[in-house]
Amino acid sequence: MIVWVYFSAAVGCLIQLCEGKAYLVRNLYECSTTKDVCRKTALFEAASFTQYHLHLAQQIMDSVPMVDGHNDFPWHVMLDFGGRMEGWDMRKNMWDYFQHRPDHPSQTDIPRIRQGLLGAQLWSVFTNCSAQYRDGVTKGLRAVDLIKRFTHKYSDFFRFVTSADGILEAFNAGKFASLIGLEGGHMIDSSLGVLRIYYEVGVRYMTLTWNCATPWADSVTNTVINTPVHHGLSQFGKRVVLEMNRLGMLVDVSHAALDTMYDVLNVSAAPIIFSHSSAFALCPHRRNVPDDVLRLLRNNGGIIMINFYPDFINCTQDDVYDTTFNRTASISQIADHLDHIKSITGPDHVGIGADFDGMDHVGELKDVSTYPYLFAELLSRGWPRADLEKLAFHNFYRVLKAAEQVRDSKLKDEPDDTLVDEADVPDRSCLSERWDT
Repeated sequence: MIVWVYFSAAVGCLIQLCEGKAYLVRNLYECSTTKDVCRKTALFEAASFTQYHLHLAQQIMDSVPMVDGHNDFPWHVMLDFGGRMEGWDMRKNMWDYFQHRPDHPSQTDIPRIRQGLLGAQLWSVFTNCSAQYRDGVTKGLRAVDLIKRFTHKYSDFFRFVTSADGILEAFNAGKFASLIGLEGGHMIDSSLGVLRIYYEVGVRYMTLTWNCATPWADSVTNTVINTPVHHGLSQFGKRVVLEMNRLGMLVDVSHAALDTMYDVLNVSAAPIIFSHSSAFALCPHRRNVPDDVLRLLRNNGGIIMINFYPDFINCTQDDVYDTTFNRTASISQIADHLDHIKSITGPDHVGIGADFDGMDHVGELKDVSTYPYLFAELLSRGWPRADLEKLAFHNFYRVLKAAEQVRDSKLKDEPDDTLVDEADVPDRSCLSERWDT
């Protein structure tokens, strides 16, 4: 027997329940008003949620602003449009504007944000490690400018936000909260002054490293190939963390080396975040977080925001770094990561950082329209409403609020004038010798 179950456009076009399995029509762009021409595009093979769970998930997500910790939409615009505002319209299907790339499909636009009941996004400022020691600062600031410009252009929907309370105020005003995260310390060019400027223009977290070491912190790549440079943070790196504490900027250790994670947890005076990482115990990729670090994170008061990227969700020790493997990730596997982390940290230290528009391949949760299905799956597993509200909003709000409280306790502290030791900078070809030449 086949049963067609319809929901409002806010949740999804329809679900087909057949022999206990849920078939999801991906988004409104692939759905007609009649079921006969509505195309099934994904099978939640191991999902256990029902119509009731999905309806309740919608109610929960309507009650709080769901925060996602990491989205690479700005990078996608940089890639295809050079950061220009012409030639695309976020109010429409971005599939029609981005170049067709099977390895980087469009995953974000305003209609799908509405459909997925997302309430706040930390947009990622990203540039590749090739910009380190060259034009990384310029590229970073251009991406900040882009985020501010599209937030302003679509101000009937977006509101630019720089505080924990601002997220809630935007939600209560019927607006979507836009915040900024900087994905990679290489974009501060080892300058605490540049770090402070990023905070002034609205950046509220910095990922200490991307996939390359900076002159003051080791990245995940150093752990994977066992070539530590600093064995975590250098002394200047510890000053970076403390200056971020003074500013009220969240310290993000996704992409960091294992030793860097330990050092940050020892040094930071404020709760830290993993903006887009998952559980190492279930998928032993070094981009994920081991159980002992999760326990330290719990003690620190921080949060890990779960990444949906299949390579970080569905892997084994034998195939973890096999790039030829055509990997996917089911909704059930993503829920497994959340279950595992919650079993270690409790419900107060989990969030969502899907990494949409930064994934070169996706799983069943394939774009920003699909969050309600994850919440429905967690409901079917016994997650109480209070824990799902924490996952969606309250945990991130608490962590950002705590960082602001640390900042407020340090208002009398002077900015740190320490300079990086140039001997730690491996490429000095773009450095000028003096201020007067």
